[in-house]
Amino acid sequence: MTATDNIATLEESLPLQALPLDAWHRARGARMVGFAGYHMPIQYDGIMAEHGWTREHAGLFDVSHMGQLTFSGEGVDEALELLLPSDVKGLKPFRQRYSMLLDRDGGILDDLMVSRLGDGAFDDAAIYMVVNGATKYDDIGWMIEHLPDAVTMNHMADQALLALQGPEAGEAMAVLVPGTAELTFMQCGAFEWNGVPLWISRSGYTGEDGFEISLPADAANAFADALCALPQVKPIGLGARDSLRLEAGLPLYGHDLTPAVGTIGADLGFAIPKRRREEGGFIGHGRVMKELADGPGAKRVGLTIEGRLPAREGAQIYVGDVQVGDVTSGGFAPTVGAPIAMGWVSLPHSAIGTALEIEVRGKRIGATVAPMPFVPHNYRRKA
Repeated sequence: MTATDNIATLEESLPLQALPLDAWHRARGARMVGFAGYHMPIQYDGIMAEHGWTREHAGLFDVSHMGQLTFSGEGVDEALELLLPSDVKGLKPFRQRYSMLLDRDGGILDDLMVSRLGDGAFDDAAIYMVVNGATKYDDIGWMIEHLPDAVTMNHMADQALLALQGPEAGEAMAVLVPGTAELTFMQCGAFEWNGVPLWISRSGYTGEDGFEISLPADAANAFADALCALPQVKPIGLGARDSLRLEAGLPLYGHDLTPAVGTIGADLGFAIPKRRREEGGFIGHGRVMKELADGPGAKRVGLTIEGRLPAREGAQIYVGDVQVGDVTSGGFAPTVGAPIAMGWVSLPHSAIGTALEIEVRGKRIGATVAPMPFVPHNYRRKA
C-alpha cells in the first residue's frame, strides 16, 4: 500500500471535523453540511440572496478546509517542476499561478494555486501552495512519494483561510489592511493586522475581484468579525460559492475535473507554458503532448439550457440517439436568470453554437454549447 492509499484510508475513517470558525458560523444562523471532511456552512440568508450580495458588494467565505502547504529546501523549484506542469522556476516573489497535479497517465489529480513567497513569510519557506480540501490528504501522499529528501513540505493545519469576494472587496479590505490596495490579480504578499501575520493574494473562485487571506486559526474569529462589521461585507455559504463559480466558468475538482480527464480537453492548457511543453520533465507530460498533437477525445464546455428546468450533474448529453457526453455541473444561474451547465462532450460536438439535447427527468431538453464564462470576470488587473 502506498503513502497515498494510507492517507486516503485514514481520511475516510475520520469523523467530520470542525472549521476554526465553526461556532462563528452557527452563531450567525448558518445551515451546516458535511463537505470535504468538514462541517461547512452552505447558506445563511439563502443562496439566491447571498449570490446577489457577492455580485454587488462583498461576500466572506470560509475556505479553511483547503490544504495549505509550504515547501523549502535545496532544489525545491526543480522538485516541484517534476510534480507540476507550470513554470515554477520563473515564478517571481509575491506572484502566484494556477496549476495542477497530474498522474503518470496525465490525468488531473487536483488543481491548485502555487505562489512564490518573499522574505519572512511562513518561516522563510520558498513556495506556498493551496490544494483542494477534498483531495488534500491524497495530494500530500502523492507529493511525499515524489519529493526528494532535501525538500521539506509543511502542512499548515493551524492556518485558517478566508476569501473576500465581490466588487466592493477591495474597498472593504483596504479599511483593515490598507496595503492590499496595491495588489492586482494573482499578486500576493505578507501583511499584518493588529499584530496578526497575514498572507494575502488577490484572487478567488467567483470571477469577481477579491482576496484570499491565510492567517492563524486562533485569529480567524476576530478578523471575520472585523470584516463583517463593515457595511460592504456579509458571510456567504458554499451554495452561493458554487453558483458563482459556475457562472464564472470555473471547474470544480471531483466534478468537472477528475483523474479520467486531461489538461487540454479541460481547457487548462494556458497553465502549461511553452518551456514546460518543450522540455517536459513533469509527470503526465506524454498525455499533454499527445492531446496537443492529436486533439483530446472530449472537451469541457459550457452549456446554455432551453426553458427553466436545470440540468444537474450526471445528466446525459445527446445528439439524436447517440450519447455524446455528460453534465458535470449545472443549476440555475441567478445573474444570468436561466439554467446553465458545464459538461464534457466528444470533440466533434464541442464547438461553440453546437445544438445538443440533455436528458432531464426522463425528457429531452435543448442545450447549446456556449462560451465561458457565462458572466464576465471582474478581476482587478494591471492597467
